[in-house]
Amino acid sequence: MSAQAQYSDGAAVGREKGAKAKRFAIRYGFLIVMGLSFLFFGLVQPVFWRPANLFSILLGVTVYGILALGVTFPLVIDGLDLSIGSVAALSVMISAYLMVVLEMSGIVAILVSLGLGAFIGAINGFLIVKVKIPDLLATLGMMFLVQGLQLIPSGGRSIGRGAVLQGGITAQGQFAEYFLFLGQGKIFGIVPTAVAIMIIVAVLVFVVLSLTRWGRVFYAIGSNSEAARLVGAKVDTYRMMAYVISGTIAGLAGIVLAARIGRGDVQSGGTLLLDAIGSALIGFAVLGVRRPNPFGTIVGAIFIGMLLNGLTMLNMPYFVQDFIKGVVLVAALAFTFGLSKAKT
Repeated sequence: MSAQAQYSDGAAVGREKGAKAKRFAIRYGFLIVMGLSFLFFGLVQPVFWRPANLFSILLGVTVYGILALGVTFPLVIDGLDLSIGSVAALSVMISAYLMVVLEMSGIVAILVSLGLGAFIGAINGFLIVKVKIPDLLATLGMMFLVQGLQLIPSGGRSIGRGAVLQGGITAQGQFAEYFLFLGQGKIFGIVPTAVAIMIIVAVLVFVVLSLTRWGRVFYAIGSNSEAARLVGAKVDTYRMMAYVISGTIAGLAGIVLAARIGRGDVQSGGTLLLDAIGSALIGFAVLGVRRPNPFGTIVGAIFIGMLLNGLTMLNMPYFVQDFIKGVVLVAALAFTFGLSKAKT
């Protein structure tokens, strides 16, 4: 064999090894970084590895983890729902108002909150599908609308037992014990109820998107809506469904949050939107799938929770934590999509 042929064979082997290394990095790189971060925080602060702290991390991610699972549906159809954080905050305030001010049952509060979430999702879907408003603009407008709406019943005040509301009304009711159990209780005295709810939602979302015909249609619409329409998929119906599901799950997240804090806090929305969308987007990088998926979304939520918990233990200021979250998100997506052309 000539020297030139040997050189060509060696170059081909080198290229193949390089391609395999890149495929491995794309598929497992994020999980490796997550594992190394887990080891680092535990070695620096051994208390990080204690079971109580690990459950605390899971409990801390439940609300925006549930929200992220909901927003996965619009992402799958190549859309986005920016109203989920405000819908969750509205659910918190409505739950508190119904139980604490109107002295209704927790069941009524749950049903009304879920119904409102579905209704707002349906409005989003109508504006996007029928009125043809771009999803970012429609859901951004709905976000501001709902943010204002949540303050109207209480006159802009937080709601708790004994609170004096607009018109001199004094709240005499209280949260039902079984309602509070959704956010503060533990199943068998071990697993926080809120964590169990997040896991159940994750399993249901996984089953729908990964194991059913509906899920295949959702992904087909996200890949090429016109092609999906040509093969008979009811594209508009599925797009509407995606936003209804997103709104309903956001309402559920608000119920869990209300049960955790035990009051209607006007600041309850906080950074829920950013953390939820960040979790869902980080999910693109998990196992290199480069698309929205429930497993990646939950891993992304847990990673954000682990990161914030570890940085807090290291006494990092909150603004540094936000910066690091942004760096991680950008790096994960850039790494996944930037190297994807090398996949063979």
